[in-house]
This record gives sequence, structure tokens and C-alpha cells, in this order.
Amino acid sequence: MGRAALLVLADGRFPAGGHAHSGGAEEAVKAGRITGAASLEAFCRGRLHTAGLVAAALAAAAAAGADPVELDAAADARTPSPALRLTARKLGRQLMRAARATWPSPELDALAREFPKGSHQPVVLGLTARSAGLGPEDAAYCAAYESVSGPATAVVRLLGLDPFQATAVLARLAPELDRVVDRAVSAAASIPSTGADALPSASAPLLEIGAEAHAAWPVRLFAS
Repeated sequence: MGRAALLVLADGRFPAGGHAHSGGAEEAVKAGRITGAASLEAFCRGRLHTAGLVAAALAAAAAAGADPVELDAAADARTPSPALRLTARKLGRQLMRAARATWPSPELDALAREFPKGSHQPVVLGLTARSAGLGPEDAAYCAAYESVSGPATAVVRLLGLDPFQATAVLARLAPELDRVVDRAVSAAASIPSTGADALPSASAPLLEIGAEAHAAWPVRLFAS
């Protein structure tokens, strides 16, 4: 398969469930940390270099053929918030359903049997990319882009932000996204010699705290 598969996997219309999640943006909007394009950009930049980097490295490692069970444990260790762990597994389960229908493979079947309630989404994403004939860099780009495009899209709905401004935020972040992907792919390539400990463990405490607060809301627009 060619690179066209990457367009399918990265398409926001791919039925992987991401449209129902804000990546922490809903809580940040309510807390007053996101009020417009400038603060959205700052939020997305922070998310890209922390949660986005970790997700990109996990996805790249899975696409490269690293043990997905070991990677799932590494993802758990890098996600202190129970709410975020639950969200990651729910998204992983939804992505798995779409992936097995689109690019069936024994590796996806095996991971689904190992984690019937869902493996972490970046791990499933990397294995999906592998099943689609894509490589570690492709998987890392998909994960890194998701980490910022989700919040940007959510803020358009939450604040009525001009979608042109939201798209411009993503465009300005593109050079940093390239650098994050380079770091992620490099870390994933070192797993055969050093194990999963080589993967980034950048933390975003405010995202973790915000996720726990958001999970307790009785009414919310987004699932996370």
C-alpha cells in the first residue's frame, strides 16, 4: 500500500471516535486558559511537546514492530490520570474496530484479543499504520497531528472561534510538529537495544488534573 493510506487514517472523518473528544480543551476553556486563537496556540504547543510526543513515539514504535503489550504497559506508566487512561483505551477500542474493518491483519486481531476493553490508542494507531503498509514516521505524524487538531477543532465549537484562525494555528505549529516526529521516530528506533524505557515520558500535569476535573462534570459537550 502507498502513502494514500495515511490520508485515510489521518482523515478526521475516519470513524475512530476522536470527534467526541477535545483533548483537554473543554476543561481549559471553562478554566479560562483558552480564550482565543493565541491561547489555543499556546495550549496546542504544550500538548504537542508532551502528550503528543509520547503518543507519537508509542505509535512509531508499534508501527516499527515493537511488542504492543510492552508498549501498552509503557503507555499506562506515562498516563497518571485514571480518566485519561480510560479515555485512551476507549479510543483504542473504537480505532481497533475501524482498523480491523479497513485493514484486517493478524496483528490487530491478536491485540484485540489481548485487550478486549481496548489498548491505548497510540499503540493501536501504530499497529493500524503497520497493517496499512505505513511506517513509523507515518504513524508518528498521525499521532502528533491528532494531538493538536482535536483541540483546535473542539475550540471552534466551544468558543465559536473562526475556523480559519484555528487552521492557521495548526499551520504555525507545523515546523514544531516535524521536530516532534523526528524525536519520536528516533526514540522508537532505539527500543531494540534499550527497551521501552527509551520512549519519551514528557509530562503535562495540568492536562492530567484537568482530565480528572472534566470527568466529574455532570454535563459536558465532549467525552474528554
